Amino acid sequence: MPLLPALRRRVGSTWHLLLKELSAFGAVGAACFVLDVGLFQLLYTSGSGAVTAKLVATVVSTTAAYLGHRFWSFAHRERSGYRREYVVFVLVNGLTLLIGLALVAFVRHPLGQEHALVLQAANVASIGLGTVIRWFAYRRWVFRAVAEPPAAGSPSTASPSAVSPASPRPADPRAAVPAVGAAAVGRRVGGAEPARSGA
Repeated sequence: MPLLPALRRRVGSTWHLLLKELSAFGAVGAACFVLDVGLFQLLYTSGSGAVTAKLVATVVSTTAAYLGHRFWSFAHRERSGYRREYVVFVLVNGLTLLIGLALVAFVRHPLGQEHALVLQAANVASIGLGTVIRWFAYRRWVFRAVAEPPAAGSPSTASPSAVSPASPRPADPRAAVPAVGAAAVGRRVGGAEPARSGA
């Protein structure tokens, strides 16, 4: 059946694309993590304050992550405008940051855990949870899928003449009467008989 090979090709193409997205997503995330840590260390040891160094490192690494995902991880997806994408990208990252802080704070205060290993485990768990949330949020809201074109022959693609053909206009009966004949008909209607040549 021709349907099975087409279905196999579609599934294979989908898995190949998903694998490409996942591998690029991981590579960009790892590179931006190194950039964040390295830039923070460089700025802090150069005399910048810890908060300033962290702010600059976060902004630079977040922007680099957006560019990496836009032009590599999800380059094949719809481009809905850099400004909109970047704003939503920052909002998603801010949300995952708040979730990570809330998780660590919950383990530290309500649960009363002070051991560094436990808190580090909570930190790693928050990173993993944030990564999963970012992956789905990027695909759903930041880098949206390209809309599939409507199938050929559907009402949205059919021409207006094909969907609703124009009705032909009724022919004007007077147009079929020659000019001379029309004058003769007019005289007959008025009661005047055309003169005949003598017998």
